[in-house]
Amino acid sequence: MTVRRQRGGRPRDSRVDHEILRTTRELLDEVGYPALTVDQVAARAGVGKAAIYRRYASKAEMAFVATVHERELPAPVATGSLRGDLLALVRTFHVRMAAPAARELAPALIGELAVNPELRARFQDTFLATEQAAFAKIIEQAVARGELAGAVDPAMAHLLLLGSLASGLYILELPVDDAMVTDLATAAAAGITALADRSGRSRASTV
Repeated sequence: MTVRRQRGGRPRDSRVDHEILRTTRELLDEVGYPALTVDQVAARAGVGKAAIYRRYASKAEMAFVATVHERELPAPVATGSLRGDLLALVRTFHVRMAAPAARELAPALIGELAVNPELRARFQDTFLATEQAAFAKIIEQAVARGELAGAVDPAMAHLLLLGSLASGLYILELPVDDAMVTDLATAAAAGITALADRSGRSRASTV
């Protein structure tokens, strides 16, 4: 049996993980996020509710993992340039965020996050922190190459790129294609470079 070990817990069956997420995606397509329940997922997946709650703290978290990304992301692709690294990252996110299931989830989830401080804090500490860590790595690599004059707050880099992508997809409902994604990466790279240059000038003026 294939298992994945949880920190401080018993082995976790990866087949159950797969079935929960597959079933969640199916039900999102069929009934939509507002009508989705953990009971429905458990019944169709053939697992107990406890198995779901060992993995996810809420329906929102389960649906987010099923449609957008898990708690961990693959290591950022090292293309050799800041723009290239950002483009590789945003293309990966675009594929998932533009999918019908993610578009269905996003408005309801944004509404829940706005009124549920506990849920918002959990998302910030897990998914948002994971995304910002990817930007921190990209910035670190760019500084090491000499491409950036200094470090930039990864939260700002995240806002420039993924914030713009999310706004285009879910708020403005633009037809975001690869050409637009490429332009977003180019604009984000220019913005990050400008922030690094300003930070470098500020440090130089205090020396």
